[in-house]
Amino acid sequence: MAASAEDILVKELDKRASGQAFEVILAAPAPDAKADFPLSPPKKKDVSLEEIQRKLDAAEERRKNHEAEVLKHLAEKREHEKVVLQKAMEENNNFSKMAEEKLNQKMEANKENRTALMAAMNEKFKEKDKKLEEVRKNKETKEAFALFEN
Repeated sequence: MAASAEDILVKELDKRASGQAFEVILAAPAPDAKADFPLSPPKKKDVSLEEIQRKLDAAEERRKNHEAEVLKHLAEKREHEKVVLQKAMEENNNFSKMAEEKLNQKMEANKENRTALMAAMNEKFKEKDKKLEEVRKNKETKEAFALFEN
């Protein structure tokens, strides 16, 4: 049902810089006007037992298909979780191996440095022992000369 120009009244409510507001008033419908839609629901046709069974079977099939899709999705998700877990374990193992190798290298380097330091200290002590021995010999020689002169 289309409204004619006489059926519509437009009243301006507010006019501002940001916009305008209007009130649209529609006239009451004429008593002889027919509605475009039926007032009562359409009559249902009789549904046979076979029709009901066919609809139930179709619904059961849809339910089974949906359940299969959900199970497939869950299986894919579990598989993805397994792959992610496996990858995480491999990365953890690789990290552990790398850390162990680094630690072994550091320990080996420390051992070599300590060995070199000990060798240097031993060499230094040997040098000091030689000097002490020389000083002792010189002192004994001086004492021996001092005895001969007297």
